[in-house]
Amino acid sequence: MNVLSARATATSAAIDTVFNFFSSYRSGVGDGDVRADLTFGNPHEMPLPELVTAIRAGMEPRATDWFAYKTSEEEPRAVVAAALSAELGLPFHPEDIALTKGAFGAIALAFSLLLDPGDECIIPLPGWFCYAAILRAGNAVPVQVPLAEGTFDLDVAAIEAAITPRTRIVVVNTPHNPTGVIYSRERLTELAAMLTRKSAEMGRPIFILSDEPYRRIRFDGAEFTSPAAVYPYTLIDYSYGKILLAPGLRIGYLALSPSMPEADRLAFRAAALTSQIAGGWNFPDAPLQYAVADLERIGIDIGALQGKRDRLHGALTQWGYRMTRPAGTFYLWGRAPGGNSARFTRKLADQGVFVMPGTLFDRPADFRISLTGTEAMIEASLPAFEAAAVG
Repeated sequence: MNVLSARATATSAAIDTVFNFFSSYRSGVGDGDVRADLTFGNPHEMPLPELVTAIRAGMEPRATDWFAYKTSEEEPRAVVAAALSAELGLPFHPEDIALTKGAFGAIALAFSLLLDPGDECIIPLPGWFCYAAILRAGNAVPVQVPLAEGTFDLDVAAIEAAITPRTRIVVVNTPHNPTGVIYSRERLTELAAMLTRKSAEMGRPIFILSDEPYRRIRFDGAEFTSPAAVYPYTLIDYSYGKILLAPGLRIGYLALSPSMPEADRLAFRAAALTSQIAGGWNFPDAPLQYAVADLERIGIDIGALQGKRDRLHGALTQWGYRMTRPAGTFYLWGRAPGGNSARFTRKLADQGVFVMPGTLFDRPADFRISLTGTEAMIEASLPAFEAAAVG
């Protein structure tokens, strides 16, 4: 007899592949045998000094209520709204910013605000491997829709074909994890026109959740358009953990497009607070909220990251790998030689090099490399990649 709820069982099933990989991919390997761990987007160097200074300043109490219960505090929301308005060219309101425990918390908040049990949410394939688990935890239904083969652009016709009367959200992840593709304004406008038409047919809006944690990590001067600029029923989630390369600092936000009708924005404002409380006090810790103004001014060296992209992409394509050249994020996505990522990643692991198999993204022929490894790690990994180039 299963003592767990059906919801808990479905949630576990949706993410078991990821947890199994996370707990076992370096099993039996000593640290001295690891040339390069290029799996998850974790830091491999000491944190940015400015980040440490900002957190220390936030930890120093200046009032008796410094560490009292905090929701989305007024000052950091104003900072975020001003920065977001300047960055995206849209007039965001502080009241339409909900501070959350990273983008993970913002995504969970968006789902809780919009989805009833049985409602459907369209997610990209390949795509971030936690969408389905969060949806299952809320008794909602993930619907995978493949991106355009080869280019990994949005396939608007495929998205339209997947829409049913239960569809409430389409997730758009740009820049996209794992491929690094950034969607053009033209493609997003095409998606917006289709969703406007389908929303009218359904008699209620279909929302876009624009998943933008890598928005500030772009290469070669690539331009960025948020769906919020072309579609009023857009919610944006963001995390500071990517641009700071500090995923363990759980601070982000959910923002409402300022072009959303005011009555709908007022409804979201009223419900967000109670949903965040009921969702396990889904607010950043007080010191992180105090640090927001400083966090907005800090970021990793994008030029150095681009250099690592160029080094790996150039080497792998020279050896015959089929790679997607990322315009953003800190990942490199490609086809495993021989089309079997499990066998390919095991071959690399035997040489002390670890990358992520595409099985975690329901793409068993592909693999992902994290560019957050050090330059020394990347150089050390190259002989293993060259040796594994023949499937």
